[in-house]
Amino acid sequence: MNYSLRQLRVFVAVAHHKGFSQAGQIIGLSQSAVSHSIKELENEMGIRLLDRTTREVVLTEAGIQLASRLERLLEELNTTLLDVRRYGQQRSGTVRVAASQTISAHLMPQCLAASQIHFPDIKVMLRDRPQQWVLQSIHNAEVDFGIVIGPLSPEEFECEAILDEPFLLLCRQDDPLAQQQVVSWQMLNQRLLVLQDYTSGSRVLIDEALKGQQVQTEIVQEIGHPATLYPMVEAGIGISILPALALPLPQGRPLLVKRMVPEINRTIMLVRRKNRSLTPAADAIWQEVRQQAVLLTRQRENTPAF
Repeated sequence: MNYSLRQLRVFVAVAHHKGFSQAGQIIGLSQSAVSHSIKELENEMGIRLLDRTTREVVLTEAGIQLASRLERLLEELNTTLLDVRRYGQQRSGTVRVAASQTISAHLMPQCLAASQIHFPDIKVMLRDRPQQWVLQSIHNAEVDFGIVIGPLSPEEFECEAILDEPFLLLCRQDDPLAQQQVVSWQMLNQRLLVLQDYTSGSRVLIDEALKGQQVQTEIVQEIGHPATLYPMVEAGIGISILPALALPLPQGRPLLVKRMVPEINRTIMLVRRKNRSLTPAADAIWQEVRQQAVLLTRQRENTPAF
């Protein structure tokens, strides 16, 4: 049996209004279209539902049974569809987001503040963890989505790049490199470096950049938290390489950053489980993070900080 929802709705309208013309006016069809729809339904069911005369339309016994049941079923169907539609427009609930440490410290505060303004009924819970933990929590569905350093393998995650930012040199103000107008990667040759360890998504990219530029350095310290870079460099243990997102530098310290050439960037990405839809609330926060990254990019273009 191949009935269309449209045919059933037309039949209920005819049964309720006891006429083709009146039913057509209510549902926006011509009288002939209503009559044709009823004939198709009767042919498909193999039974007469209406007795027609020149003056009136009368339900048969089969038509009475069908109309009484269909009206309730169609009403329930309408209610169900409206409920689903409201869910699709829902902007409330709790959204769990995981981000690596530099991103949590320098991008997420403005994202959370904007979310409170634009979506006051959504509670965002931020988990500040190393990148591998972030990816594992996405894989295990412990969070709705994450923000990490790319690139990533596309087999497991749905990724969207939202921000590109250059790596910068961090040194003391009295370092010889601080006096250079332009700092090339080759100028780091034979220097002592303080870098984040491999829990950071940036470390592999920095290693690749040094190798690609044929720079030989000695890594004297590998630290876990990005904030530890500043006192290490200030103490003269070594120079460092950090992403632009780590700016601004802490006030009151004799440190500065310099652009390096050629410019080598890292990419910040929104990440979620592959083939898994976000809830409406999570999708709203995803879009908010994307928008804040766009605003940050424009702000840097207009007011460069280095």
